[in-house]
Amino acid sequence: MIIREGKAADADQIAAILNHYIRETTVSFKTQEQTASDMARMIESNQAVFVSEQDGRITGYATYNQFRNGPGYARTMEHSILLAPGSRGAGRGRALMRAIEDHATNAGVGSLWAGVSAENPEGVAFHEALGYEHVARLPKVGFKFGRWLDLYLMRKWLQPEGDAMDASD
Repeated sequence: MIIREGKAADADQIAAILNHYIRETTVSFKTQEQTASDMARMIESNQAVFVSEQDGRITGYATYNQFRNGPGYARTMEHSILLAPGSRGAGRGRALMRAIEDHATNAGVGSLWAGVSAENPEGVAFHEALGYEHVARLPKVGFKFGRWLDLYLMRKWLQPEGDAMDASD
């Protein structure tokens, strides 16, 4: 397994991974499948996209981008991570998270946020094991498969405690 930066040529395999979760699960609240073109635009527009690759096949991806618009949120990012079906349990998720956390830390990001479906206990446990804390439960903010879904917001602080960035950054 290798972890590397994602590129536009990976877009079709990334779309296949995401579309599985869109079609089959409430891990993602998205309801519209994504095309390779959609994923190529995502790769171009995000702060960072990393993929895990095994024998030439993309087995997972992780990305982050600004949490909300505006300069006040410039150092607060939200990440996404998904592994291809059958790819869990081999350390890929941890390796992908290490890659985006290192990238974000080096870019001066203060915190990474995760929005995890309350129906995804494995995702919650994964983030807890990596040091993410529960900050909020947002009840009934998603709607998929004919029912309302809750979302957990989880956060990990990346910078040394008490670290203050220059206001002009």
